[in-house]
Amino acid sequence: MKLRSEIIHFIAEALAEQVVETGLIETDYSQEELIEKIQRVITEDLLVEDRLNDEVREILSKHSEQLDKSHANYSEMFRMVKNRLVRERGLIL
Repeated sequence: MKLRSEIIHFIAEALAEQVVETGLIETDYSQEELIEKIQRVITEDLLVEDRLNDEVREILSKHSEQLDKSHANYSEMFRMVKNRLVRERGLIL
């Protein structure tokens, strides 16, 4: 995950404060509950990319022999496979 939990909490806290103060949302949640829900959504979203990266590494490791034989650039192949999976799954990273 690219962000530490403290940063995620700070972002969630600021966002919760802004959306309530500006009237963008009405909620029955307490401020802390809203912050926790926003943190959870941010964290889950960030984990999507982490899981995708793990999946790409696994795919490439299964084909490592072919990659070695073809002298393929690992970074380039990683990017290509990841982009393909993102497109196929309609992910937004």
